[in-house]
Amino acid sequence: MNIGVIGTGNMGSMLISSFIDSSAVAPPQLMITNRTISKAERLKRTYPGIQITSSIEDVINFAHIIFLCVKPHEFYPLLSKHKSNISKDQLIVSITSPITCEQLEDELSCNIARAIPSITNQALSGSSLITFGKNCSEDCRKKLLQLMKSISNPVIIDDSITRISSDIASCGPAFIGFIVQCFIKSAASETNISEDKATKLASEMLIGLGKLLEKDIYTFPTLIEKVCVKGGITGEGIKILNEEIGDVFNKLIARTHEKYDEEREKIREQFKKI
Repeated sequence: MNIGVIGTGNMGSMLISSFIDSSAVAPPQLMITNRTISKAERLKRTYPGIQITSSIEDVINFAHIIFLCVKPHEFYPLLSKHKSNISKDQLIVSITSPITCEQLEDELSCNIARAIPSITNQALSGSSLITFGKNCSEDCRKKLLQLMKSISNPVIIDDSITRISSDIASCGPAFIGFIVQCFIKSAASETNISEDKATKLASEMLIGLGKLLEKDIYTFPTLIEKVCVKGGITGEGIKILNEEIGDVFNKLIARTHEKYDEEREKIREQFKKI
């Protein structure tokens, strides 16, 4: 099964390396392209068997499954120029949240799906968010799920929860990383610990926490309960967090959804022109 990737930015490159590292796809089964072809050439230096091209048409003619890893505003010109070359048996997979499967199905007569990855997939872990178009064949559904299962835990979601699911699964690593980085900087500024030592301790803590959750040893509530010994130090820290965090995540979610709505409105205007 040949795989095409159009766009080798952060997420496109991550998908390519993850598919190969998981042995789900052999390098010769991949053809990739990017507007700045030097980015694709860097991947080929790491994985010499990958096929690269400067032509989107080459990718379309080569691949059974094509991942569109371009920015949302680039979908309109790309589809407008190349949709006549896409056959009904191919599977087009968008990785961007503002564009719906329904919008793509209105313009393309092929199989459509959306697969939103997470940076955690580079470690062959974490979730990916899958939505299928209503006309996507059972065979294409199985092939995409099998492919994404090689690098993640694919979770099928309805379009109505796309943004919040992406906030948690895809944006979440950056949000949590930012919080932990703040914790590290405060530790270094308030005590004698170095940032390097605090970073190592925090990293090991997160890895261990992930393993506890992976093995279903604790849930988040039971984990907090277990660490917070009555009258102990952790409990005092939790009190501060409870007082200070307040509605910060409500505000975060409201802002990501506001930005999402702005992007979707721009996309709707573009697709009206096709």
